[in-house]
Amino acid sequence: MTRILSGVALAAVAVAAIWFLTPVALLGVALVVAALAFTEYARIVGAIGARVPWWTTLLLTLLACAMVPFPWIDPVVAIVFALITAASNVLVSDRVGGPTLSDTAAAVLAPVYIGLPLGALVGVAAVAGREAVLILIGTVALSDTAQYYAGRTFGRHPLAPRRSPKKTIEGAIGGFVVAPIALLLAGATWLPGISPLRLALVGVLLVAAGMIGDLFESMLKRAADLKDSSDLIPGHGGVLDRIDALLFAAPVFYFFIR
Repeated sequence: MTRILSGVALAAVAVAAIWFLTPVALLGVALVVAALAFTEYARIVGAIGARVPWWTTLLLTLLACAMVPFPWIDPVVAIVFALITAASNVLVSDRVGGPTLSDTAAAVLAPVYIGLPLGALVGVAAVAGREAVLILIGTVALSDTAQYYAGRTFGRHPLAPRRSPKKTIEGAIGGFVVAPIALLLAGATWLPGISPLRLALVGVLLVAAGMIGDLFESMLKRAADLKDSSDLIPGHGGVLDRIDALLFAAPVFYFFIR
């Protein structure tokens, strides 16, 4: 019951924010989500053994999020902060000992993994409106649901047993069938002028990207020996657990919309 209630509340807040907030205000929400997701990410990579310079990496992640939907921040600024992040990580690692390559790689990955995708989500709202954002999130959520139920009903063959033992090939097929059809139906109303073939193609790409995002986070958590990224959301784990598929799917849809 806790999982259901928190899921309904979370969905209601997300839909309300997307529907009623302007893209600029939605960016503010995305920055908060990015900060929470980064906190969880830093905890995970810390458990693996990588140290990231906290404040410079967080700032770089937020800059990456903000520079995607709006031209307020010159990409050169983000590049400079990326170099500062790498340099500070080298200095920290040199003082406390240990390898620097994995630490720096973990720091540079944060804005790419968290900041840019959340910025792309806001970019969808800025370019195509709130309906397009709901289509994106709905397609990813429906794909996850279809994979779950198809896997429970027909699942026999593991999809990635070392990364996520519960996922099956049959479940993946369910996602590839159901989600593109739903995108076709919703796109006919909310994305007029886009051919059914292109909608079907992007639906398949969104499902594939979402699966990869889910498996990527599972890989991180398995390496860190963690079940959830945090316990922030009752019954659902952390922020990263809720947006793992969306982090990979949002940039795909943003490029498609643009």
